[in-house]
Amino acid sequence: MWPKTTTMAKLQKSIDKRNALVKATIALVNNNGFHDTAMSKIAKMANVSPATIYLYFENKQDLVNQTYLEVKTTYTDFIFKTYIENTSVKTGFEVIWKRIAEFNSNECEYSFFLNQCNNTPIIDEPSRKDGIKNLQPLIDLWKRGKDEGVIKPISDYILYAYSINPLSTLMMGQKQGHFKLTKEHIEEAFIAAWDSIKL
Repeated sequence: MWPKTTTMAKLQKSIDKRNALVKATIALVNNNGFHDTAMSKIAKMANVSPATIYLYFENKQDLVNQTYLEVKTTYTDFIFKTYIENTSVKTGFEVIWKRIAEFNSNECEYSFFLNQCNNTPIIDEPSRKDGIKNLQPLIDLWKRGKDEGVIKPISDYILYAYSINPLSTLMMGQKQGHFKLTKEHIEEAFIAAWDSIKL
């Protein structure tokens, strides 16, 4: 029987290895794309043997799917943290939208990775559906907005495309040094987002 401290140390080492693999996957997919991110490169960057990956993940698809779901959970936990359900639709949307903008600014690596996953077919359909479930508070808010006649009665995908997706464009512009997102820009962008979906 291993002493408790030894068992805890082994567990922590295992967690650290898995976290290193996830971190390496995000960095390499962001820099090279999914298809040019080999398992051997992920292992090298994470400082583990290639065989170690298969202790935690079935294959490359499983590794990317699980990484996506972890990042998506971090993202949604952050954006809904200050959201209160019983506020007005506009206020609720503003809180969520500005938290998304803050996440994109502060967590560029995560944000860029999610953007890659959302705009390319690298995530399998079950994982994509699980990721969408995490956005339920926003979808519920939009449903309430439609019921109250505040938001256009159109597909949630269209609402997302017009009001949330433009933040990715702004983030990319900032990442490439073409654009600096100031407080004034955030306010202007929010008004444009709200105007695109309100009735």
